[in-house]
Amino acid sequence: MPRFEHIRHKPPRPTATPRDLVVACAAMRSHVNLSHIVRTCGCFGIRRVVACGAAGIHGRIARDGADSVAVEVHRSLPPVLDRLRAEGFQVVGLEQATHSEPLFDFRFAARTVLVVGNERTGLTDEELARLDRVAEIPMAGLPHSLNAATSAAIAVYEYCRQWPDGGAAGA
Repeated sequence: MPRFEHIRHKPPRPTATPRDLVVACAAMRSHVNLSHIVRTCGCFGIRRVVACGAAGIHGRIARDGADSVAVEVHRSLPPVLDRLRAEGFQVVGLEQATHSEPLFDFRFAARTVLVVGNERTGLTDEELARLDRVAEIPMAGLPHSLNAATSAAIAVYEYCRQWPDGGAAGA
C-alpha cells in the first residue's frame, strides 16, 4: 500500500491552452456567492467572470481568484450574452428548466458561456431566451436545488473534466 503525505497548497498544473469558459452571473443577492464563484474560477484557470448589478467581491473569500480572474460588471446580462454568442461562444444556462439536459450527460463546447442565475429567482425569461442549451444538476433529495456558488463549482468542474488541457486551441 502506498504511503500518503499531505502536501499543503500543491502548485497548480497549468493547462496547455487557456480555458475558453466564461462564467456569466445574473445579479446576485449575495457578494459571498459571487466571491465563491470567482474563487472557483481562479482555482480552475477560468480567467473571465461576467457579473451583473451591484456586484462586489470579498477578497478574503475569493482569495487569489480576485487577482487572477477578470471580473466584468454590467448592468444587464442579455446584451452581454448576445455579444458573446456573436464571438462564437455557446451560451449554456445552469438551471432547472424545460428541455434541460442532465449534467451527467451534458457535453460542453470548448467555447462556452456558463450562465448562473440569481440565488432565489434563477434566470429571467429574457436571459432564458438567449440560451442555446440548459444544463441541470440532477437532484436526488431535498432541498430541490443547490446554492448558486455550489452549482457553479460543480458545472465548472465538469467543464474542466471534459476539457482538461484547456479550450478550443487545445482541441
